[in-house]
Amino acid sequence: MAAEAAQSKYVDRRGWRWLYLILATMTGALGLIITGLGAWLIALGGSFYYLATGLLLSVGAALAWRGRDRAALLLFGVALVLTVGWSLVEIAGKGWLPAWGIDLAGRAGLITALTTGIGLSWLMWRTPRGSTLHLAALTSAVAAFVAVGMVVFVSWERTEAPGEDGRGAIPFPEGEGGAVAGVDWIAYGGTNAGQRYSSLSQISTANVGELEEAWTFRSGDLNPDEGRVFYSSQNTPIKVGDFLYTCTPSNKVFALDPGTGEVRWSHDPKVPAATMESLFTAACRAVAYFDDGAPAGRPEAFSTMPSVPGAIGPVPRGGSQCHRRVFVATADGRLIALDAVGGFPCRGFGQDGTVDMTVGMGLREKGFASNTSGATVAGGLLILGQQVSDNQRRDAPSGVVRAYDARTGDLRWAWDALRPDARAELAPGEIYPRGTPNVWNIISADESLGLAFLATGNAAADQWGGNRTPEEDRFTDAVVAVDLQTGATRWVYTTVTHDLWDYDLGAQPMLVDVTIDGQTRRAVMQASKTGNMFLLDAATGETLRPVEQRPTPQGAAPGDWVAPTQPQSVFYPNIGGVPGREPERIDARHAFGLTPIDGALCRISFHRHRYEGMFTPPTPDKAGMLLFPGTVGGMNWGGLGYDPQRRLIIANNSRLPNLVVLHPRATVEDQPVGSGGARPDQAIAPHSGTPYGVTRPIWWSALKVPCIAPPWGYISATSLDTGEVVWSKPLGTGFDTGPLGLPTFLKIATGTPNLGGPLVTAGGLTFIGAAQDDFLRAFETATGRLLWEARLPAGPQAGPMTYEHQGRQYVAVSATGHARFETTPGDYLKVYALPE
Repeated sequence: MAAEAAQSKYVDRRGWRWLYLILATMTGALGLIITGLGAWLIALGGSFYYLATGLLLSVGAALAWRGRDRAALLLFGVALVLTVGWSLVEIAGKGWLPAWGIDLAGRAGLITALTTGIGLSWLMWRTPRGSTLHLAALTSAVAAFVAVGMVVFVSWERTEAPGEDGRGAIPFPEGEGGAVAGVDWIAYGGTNAGQRYSSLSQISTANVGELEEAWTFRSGDLNPDEGRVFYSSQNTPIKVGDFLYTCTPSNKVFALDPGTGEVRWSHDPKVPAATMESLFTAACRAVAYFDDGAPAGRPEAFSTMPSVPGAIGPVPRGGSQCHRRVFVATADGRLIALDAVGGFPCRGFGQDGTVDMTVGMGLREKGFASNTSGATVAGGLLILGQQVSDNQRRDAPSGVVRAYDARTGDLRWAWDALRPDARAELAPGEIYPRGTPNVWNIISADESLGLAFLATGNAAADQWGGNRTPEEDRFTDAVVAVDLQTGATRWVYTTVTHDLWDYDLGAQPMLVDVTIDGQTRRAVMQASKTGNMFLLDAATGETLRPVEQRPTPQGAAPGDWVAPTQPQSVFYPNIGGVPGREPERIDARHAFGLTPIDGALCRISFHRHRYEGMFTPPTPDKAGMLLFPGTVGGMNWGGLGYDPQRRLIIANNSRLPNLVVLHPRATVEDQPVGSGGARPDQAIAPHSGTPYGVTRPIWWSALKVPCIAPPWGYISATSLDTGEVVWSKPLGTGFDTGPLGLPTFLKIATGTPNLGGPLVTAGGLTFIGAAQDDFLRAFETATGRLLWEARLPAGPQAGPMTYEHQGRQYVAVSATGHARFETTPGDYLKVYALPE
């Protein structure tokens, strides 16, 4: 029996010995790799940490195999202490710690796990069972698991109770009434002011936890060709009276019962799938609604309509007879007017209910330019800009903004950076100026001022502007106020001078009332991809908060130039990065990896690419330059939210850098859109008409996570009056996307890149989807506490909205995913309400 016990003890010890040696071998292999990477990094002027740690680990592994265990353990211990200490110093040095646990795990997690495992297996091998050291090993193992659990616990996203500072519904301020939505939600941003705010308060901080699904609608519009078409409806429904209207990526329109989701009518414009291949994204952010104001008692408004081609089923008695209309813009360039009650085309609008928006565009290919944001209805006009496919050709279609009569479809004016007279008619055969700055986002309007507000992009060819005109530069990345009735430019404010970074203004201009020197003034708040927020007088364009001109790095590509300074808002924090007065400027400490290997590779990449802040100019160097905050932003098409009661601006932001490389023309093989040979999977964007093609992939690690340390997206609240950041926190988790694009099913708040705006309500709540995980969240507006969340069947890359129907408040969000964002695709509209 004694011999058998001794043999059993020997077998047990042998297992621990082999585990010790296996872990030492793995650690040594890791050490050899990061030694090589560390030497490369030092040659680039980088940190000595990787070389030092790699040598400690690799030499320690060699000593372990030679039986010099105590020396090996000493080196492993030194490597562990060095790693943890270096990680903490670097993380603290960045000065912003919302996702420190994830950052620490990426830097130190693998080395900590391996060295701790080595130490524990050695103790289990070399110490008698039941001895003090043996028990210490077991205790250490438990402590290690507890420490990991604590980091996970701290980083785990969970709902909370409302904070003491959350005030729920409070009195509504005077003067804001026309700027906010209530029972109805009549435009993409609630109203033409774009505040994404509702005065409804039935759902509040006190009861939001009771929200439940009221109904679900599925459109059936799923991507027919995922390899060539990129679907993402990005739709915010509108609600007027007894109808809720939504549209899909292929521009199908559905009128739904607001209380049940039952389809009242639908319209399919039958957009050819080939047309959508030219689009960056097949989207339909909103339909537009118009009421001609016909008296309710007018007999013809209540006549029984005959069957009409395009209507679904019989038109109900009480039909509007096109006195109320819904408009949808299609990818192939049509603007269609539909009866809001019956769904049939309004034959008196344009040609049998349709206006051809390709007229005067000189399109080489349908879909190259089209409206994806919907029309803004103001002053009896439909005002529309358009997207133009990025980086294809300098002579891309015009960025013209047009206004049509909402009753007849007649063109009233056409504004363009190179058209001094917006009301001048085109001569026969003439087209609008090519390649000018476009307006692809939502347009705002203030009928009391008689103005529409356009937020522009840059002239065609994003990364090289050597042949742009001064007028194109003046109207690039600019807020432009135009006369509602004539289209004449009243004022212009340029937010980026000679944009070479694709920092176009994606967010809808937001109208707010502010007090300046004791007087209330109507203002435009414009958010940008750079993270700047500019507050401008709506009537004059005067800056109402300080803006400074800051020097910018020089050294443009041959034939181009860089502006010596760029405007920087200094009152409101730059929220394209760290919440603070200055824009975030990253350095090597911000490089991130889930392991020391991909972390070192990202740090090497940082040193190889040119980076001197957000305005580092693109150059034709092979390594290229690092673009941050990146083409996603910052703040993008989702826009801002605003709580006029608490005077808080709600913004969601992404931190997702790009690597931008200019490729000499001789090396570019891909053909641009309109040439007959363009492909949606271009290896190099052609940039035709310039000396260079361009690539600008995301700055990914080897494991396809961003090379910048988290958070990769966040949401914040900023005081409109003081500029103070009231709260800020990561937005999104890796639950549905993680390394190599695989879901982690972990609710750890890393923050993710996000697209889609917030919904702010008088109930003290901010609802938002947007992130790369499939959740709709409700935050307490005053404190940022997460109060409620709902699991969605697809990505919510869209702005939520709210409305009241028959005395019950509902919250709705489109969950259709975003193909380019690689979120879960779907065709859902999810609607929530309190229990009846």
